[in-house]
Amino acid sequence: MLTELRIQNFAIIQSLELTLQPGLTTFTGETGAGKSIILDAITALLGGRAEPTFIRAGAERASIEALFLIPPTNRQAILELLQREDLLEDEESILISREIRQNGRSTARVNGHSVSVTLLRELGSFLVDIHGQSEHLSLLNVRQHLNLLDRFAASNETLAAYQQVYRELRRTQKELETLRHSEQDAARRTDLLEYQAREIEEARLQAGEEETLRQERNRLANAENLSSLAQEALNLLDEGLPDAPALTDLLGQVIQALEGLARIDAEQNRLAEQALLVNDTLAEISRDLRLYLDTIEFNPRRLEQVEERLDLIHRLKRKYGGSIEAVLAFARSARQELETIAHATERIAELEEKEKDLRQQLAELAARLSQIRQTAAAQLAKAVEAELADLSMAGARFSVDLRTQPDPHGLSLNGAGDPLAFDENGVDQVEFLIAPNPGEGLKPLVKIASGGETSRLMLALKRVLTQADSIPTLIFDEIDQGIGGRVGAVVGEKLWLLARQHQVLCVTHLPQLAAFGDQHFSVRKEVEGGRTSTRVELLEGDARLIELAQMLGAVTQVNLNAARETLQMAQARALQLAGRLV
Repeated sequence: MLTELRIQNFAIIQSLELTLQPGLTTFTGETGAGKSIILDAITALLGGRAEPTFIRAGAERASIEALFLIPPTNRQAILELLQREDLLEDEESILISREIRQNGRSTARVNGHSVSVTLLRELGSFLVDIHGQSEHLSLLNVRQHLNLLDRFAASNETLAAYQQVYRELRRTQKELETLRHSEQDAARRTDLLEYQAREIEEARLQAGEEETLRQERNRLANAENLSSLAQEALNLLDEGLPDAPALTDLLGQVIQALEGLARIDAEQNRLAEQALLVNDTLAEISRDLRLYLDTIEFNPRRLEQVEERLDLIHRLKRKYGGSIEAVLAFARSARQELETIAHATERIAELEEKEKDLRQQLAELAARLSQIRQTAAAQLAKAVEAELADLSMAGARFSVDLRTQPDPHGLSLNGAGDPLAFDENGVDQVEFLIAPNPGEGLKPLVKIASGGETSRLMLALKRVLTQADSIPTLIFDEIDQGIGGRVGAVVGEKLWLLARQHQVLCVTHLPQLAAFGDQHFSVRKEVEGGRTSTRVELLEGDARLIELAQMLGAVTQVNLNAARETLQMAQARALQLAGRLV
């Protein structure tokens, strides 16, 4: 509900602050006084056009600010939107502001945070519905008709069940699509994966194997040279050169000399011990060389095998990874994918059966939903036509057009008939049709040209759809266009009743309608210092009687008496209506 409205430098409004109450609030005043400008400001605030032409002459910027109480009817949706955008400051109210600058730019804020105009419109759609002669009305939005019909029909339980099954069906179909797409090349993919995994597994690769093979290849390729060098070293140790003794013999002589030295000079015993250690080391080297010579083999066949093994490892690394570990990991991955493919066929069969069951459930729920809607559509049409008759449109006809579209991939309701296209709301497409005058054919609401007829139709629909409409604040701009005082009183009654469940703001020229207002504001122009400004005054007591008398023509005693009578009749009628509501 709109509780506070502040407007600065907007058109001819210099400064305006309004405190609004629940119920029906009426705005009256002469043409051009600024009544519709207030509505233009609210429209701009909630994401409508915000052009520099709106800025009051001589001002740099215009600003509009409003405080809304979050209504219980769509509280959850509003809170979710605010939380989604990180705008939630208070779960009870929302502060919205918009500023328009001369450079054509505008800024919008929600609870002090800058937001886009798109978000402003989304939030505004939950808070205010403005019904003016040139506004884009929510009821003229065909996409809203199905929602309104469903809420009027109280089909929310069936619709919720349908939508739950619908979402599950879409999830199932998405998984099926993914699996079927994979299955299209599954045979080719299976053969490839099987070949790759088998190729790696049959190689029986071992971690660290490549380095070991390289060392063995080096020994086999150089066996002759290795044997020659080892034998030469052994000969020098054990046999010596043809004209010189062996190294071990020479070392023996060295040891004897050092031992003799140590017997004379005990301090040199260390040298003799070191010589003995060298002798032991040489003996150990000789043994190792003999053993090494035994391991050296001239084996071209083995060398060929090692070369082939290294070549195989190289090819596998080039195809599947840069190391033996990477190649082995590739093989494990291939086996896992093969297992997934093998299970995919089973999973597809399961999902196909599940899809069949879900489509059957969905078709049953869609048929039930359509039946509820068809019954409600007839009731809604009858109720709206009755409302239109009260609003001096007795010959008007109203209809709810329910259509379906064939779709070979759709749902067959009740197991018969052509399959029908369906979405998250069922198989029905809904549009409200109207024939304002007798003899005219039914046409979509968007084709209606008369502003007065549009406003009255909106009022009729709002009256009938009161329980279905969750928007808390409804604004009607000159809904009384083209109607007289008697019908104006009827419109006043209906607005008053509508205002028991919504906050209703109404701009009117009819005193019979204005008299039903729980709040009554007078809007007038004043000229001060050569500048025209709009002034808004809350009317009570005699001030209200004077305003109603002026609306009847002039402030005369006759008109004052008539105004008093009009106000008393409206208040008495409101009491009667209130009694019926209890």
